[in-house]
This record gives sequence, C-alpha cells and structure tokens, in this order.
Amino acid sequence: MGRVGAIVVAGGTGTRFGSEKQFLSLAGTSVAERAVAACRSVADPVVLVVPAHHGGEVHGADEVVPGGPTRAASVRSGLRALPEDTEVVVVHDAVRPLARPELFEAVVAALADGAAGAICAVALADTVKRVAPGRSGGLSVVETLDRSVLVAVQTPQAFRREALVRAHEGDPEATDDAALLEAGGLEVVVVAGDPDNLKLTTPADLARAERLLGV
Repeated sequence: MGRVGAIVVAGGTGTRFGSEKQFLSLAGTSVAERAVAACRSVADPVVLVVPAHHGGEVHGADEVVPGGPTRAASVRSGLRALPEDTEVVVVHDAVRPLARPELFEAVVAALADGAAGAICAVALADTVKRVAPGRSGGLSVVETLDRSVLVAVQTPQAFRREALVRAHEGDPEATDDAALLEAGGLEVVVVAGDPDNLKLTTPADLARAERLLGV
C-alpha cells in the first residue's frame, strides 16, 4: 500500500452529550488528541476536522480544518486537506478515543486484496427487531431480524482514496463513508472490531472510558 493519511472527524456539536465531548479531557488528554494519536500507528499526516468556531487547538494533528454542517461534509473538508500523493485514507471519529493500533492496521491491511474499503465491526449481542408505528399510536414489531448477518460498525475505516473521492462526488449524505461506497456498488470488507472501542455519546460513556483506562 502507498501513503496513508487520516481524517479525524471532530466537528460535532455534542447536542446529546451537553458539550463538545471530543475536546473534553480523558485521563489528562483530550478525547480528540487520543483519537489523533491512535491514527499515527498507520497514518501520516493526520488531519483533524473541527467545528467552524473552534478556538485553534491542534490536539496533536498535523493540520486542523473547519468542518461542514454534516459528518459527510466534514469528511470532504478533510479529504481536501490531505496531500495529493495519499493513496489510502483512514477515517476515524474523534469520539472513539480508545481505538487500538491493531484496528487501524487491520482495516488498512484489508485493502491489500483489492477491496475499495474496509470497516471494523462487532457482532450484535441483543435481539434486534424492526418496528413501525402501530394502530395504538406507539411502535409495533414488524419483524425480528437475523442478528447472525448483522454487525455494529465502528471506526476506524479505511478506503482507497480514489474510491472515497468518487463516492463523495455530488456531496451525498450518509451516516458513514462505507455507506457511500456501498451505494456505488464498491466492495467494503469487514474486519473484527473491539467491544472496548466505545463511542462517547453520553457522560456515562466518558466515565466508562476512564475505567477502561484504569483511572
């Protein structure tokens, strides 16, 4: 594989959390800085995408750029900041500060066989049901899904740059970049994720991350 660059997406406003969680301290280091440092196991440079009003801290990144109104728009901002000779792009969410180097290495290595993208994911432990509005005004079960063919997706995710750029043409929207490649018929492979690679969504998640770090 050629040169690997990384985009750390830290452009969220933290509405559900109550603050911009990506810039909070986690065991003395900002959440964003931990995510940036994790990318360095495979990537150089690392671009951090921040809210437009961000105060200027770099959190260990090589370059900091303002994001857009959506996650996909923020990734596109990061893409424009990567060097032209970048061949593989790793996209990682800043709010997953505990991702281990092995995950980054695994998604990048998975591209060697020709796939356009690679994601890490974990099996679902709970029964999953599809619901819809019911006659009573609440939700009713439509069907129980086969969880053996479902996974919960994490970041980091790795992509061949040309495929990722092509998938973003026309400024489409999706909850992750893999979905954009899938929509274009490109192959995205799956490697084993890590249950401890938690996403910080609520203050309880930050407390759990501290426990996992032993603080």
